[in-house]
Amino acid sequence: MLQVPFIRENKELVIERLAKRNIDATEMVNEVINFDEDRKRLQTELDNTLAESNALSKEIGNLYKSGEAQKANLLKEKTGQLKEASKELSEALNNKTEALSELLYKIPNVPHDSVPRGNSEADNEEIFKAGDIPKLHDGALPHWELAKKYDIIDFELGNKITGAGFPVYKGKGARLQRALIAYFLDKNTAAGYTEYQLPLMVNEASALGTGQLPDKEGQMYHVTEDNLYLIPTAEVPGTNIFRNVVLSESELPVGITGYTPCFRREAGSYGAHVRGLNRLHQFDKVEIIRVEHPSKSYQALDGMVDHVKDILKELKLPYRILRLCGGDTSFASALTYDFEVFSTAQDRWLEISSVSNFETFQANRLKLRFKNSDGKNELAHTLNGSSLALPRVLAGILENYQTEDGIVVPEALQSYTGFKIIN
Repeated sequence: MLQVPFIRENKELVIERLAKRNIDATEMVNEVINFDEDRKRLQTELDNTLAESNALSKEIGNLYKSGEAQKANLLKEKTGQLKEASKELSEALNNKTEALSELLYKIPNVPHDSVPRGNSEADNEEIFKAGDIPKLHDGALPHWELAKKYDIIDFELGNKITGAGFPVYKGKGARLQRALIAYFLDKNTAAGYTEYQLPLMVNEASALGTGQLPDKEGQMYHVTEDNLYLIPTAEVPGTNIFRNVVLSESELPVGITGYTPCFRREAGSYGAHVRGLNRLHQFDKVEIIRVEHPSKSYQALDGMVDHVKDILKELKLPYRILRLCGGDTSFASALTYDFEVFSTAQDRWLEISSVSNFETFQANRLKLRFKNSDGKNELAHTLNGSSLALPRVLAGILENYQTEDGIVVPEALQSYTGFKIIN
């Protein structure tokens, strides 16, 4: 959530930057400023009314003590009027504050200066590419056919048990999935991230805190009876560890990692591009999350990007990095880099990670602060990234490592799987 003082002091900048998201924010920004002016006016009126009421109460007390009861009783009528006025002002102030908060919840984060203008993923900027795209043998198959051939993932069984988008991993497929999770967690903890095992459901305050609500309400599974939400990413419970927390400056930076299943309704996702592991309702992901000093958050973002690059280099997968345009950047992010692995059998790029800096946007909602060198509370910056999302990494491994004799396991994973080939 953007801060009102920031909007007031940077009105034109906010409008200009939000235009990168293809949003004309002029009306919203003006409304925020007007609401805030109304809120301040009501607060001043309420403060003055309460001050007058308190002064009269003190005067009435003194009058009674001096035996001037008649004068005191006359003033009591005035205090009653002031109490009624303060009650009305307090209610109006609460309504105005709530209306302002609701409006602020609807405004996305201001994109970083480096974010390019654009409408969709077609306008994202490729900034890095590495790895050789393998030349596959004749008759090479996409991963969903390889999964059936080697009996390692059963999509039809998942459809029977639950529905489309809930695959069942079997045998060496399940073992490879577990190996990837352990490998990712080991890489992250070796890089200094503390491992957490997190809840798979969160309350409404947590979903609001990281920006999933109200923006992505239709994309989350909602347990209505308990008003809990199945997590779409470990970012939500992980970042909410720090909700309503004031850290000392010496505690920064904070880095955590965690593996969780993730749940997304993916409403409206149809077509050939969602086959197999390309888009699921339940999938596994390992996440990294950082809480940073504002002056160091973009240096930390670069470090997170390098960390994911190192993992993909070890897995020897061809990949590229995109800087997302305004129209493709998520609601809460100021700057996002997407990693995509090349699926040789499908002849297309598959997104496997998003690494983002949210600056103070999430921290403002979370009331996540640190005490700076002047002893004042200051909003921290939050960052997170997939390290990594498993389904499309697994798809890339199955397709790019396939041979006529079977699917070779990447060398970095062989100590985790206990086998070198799926055949």
